Amino acid sequence: MHVCKNDLVAVMAGNEAGKTGKIIKVLTDKKRVLIKGINLVHRHTKPSQKNPQGGRIQKEASIAIANVLPLCQNRNCKKNGKGVRTRKKLLENRNKIRVCACCGSEIISAE
Repeated sequence: MHVCKNDLVAVMAGNEAGKTGKIIKVLTDKKRVLIKGINLVHRHTKPSQKNPQGGRIQKEASIAIANVLPLCQNRNCKKNGKGVRTRKKLLENRNKIRVCACCGSEIISAE
């Protein structure tokens, strides 16, 4: 996957195009992601013990993973603050990291 949980991402396509947010959850089997504050929908709920009032609850709906790109945080990159394609870089200890395809800096998840 080119994105992980806690990544800052930009939405590239759809109704929410141009917005940025943090990934809450990655649904790998469905190839979709949940982004905080993006693609909000209303869920109509019945009264229950957890929610005695019931009514409309606003929550995030999933977006196709192909429609988001991680943000490059490198200040010297010409795409600073924009969505960038990623590449995998193999380290000496056989670990792989994600790097920006434009400048080569590491893509870091926001904890």
